[in-house]
Amino acid sequence: MTDTTAKPALPDRLSINPRSPYYVAEVIEHDIGIRLNGKERNDVEEYCISEGWVKVAAPKALDRRGQPLLMTAKGTVEAFYR
Repeated sequence: MTDTTAKPALPDRLSINPRSPYYVAEVIEHDIGIRLNGKERNDVEEYCISEGWVKVAAPKALDRRGQPLLMTAKGTVEAFYR
């Protein structure tokens, strides 16, 4: 199963929230994987490779707009296409 369409390069910083300035729809259309310190994470909302952090949603906490609060985890970040 080879994909004949060229995938766009992964940006240094990416968010899955459409309201974010770091949201890129062309990249989000593809299946993206994130590794933090060598361990694959499936709950990443936003990442930055150069600064070495990912943001994940807190389990139950919401902000005043009803969006989940994001917690920052730091380490070595790798982004890849699955």
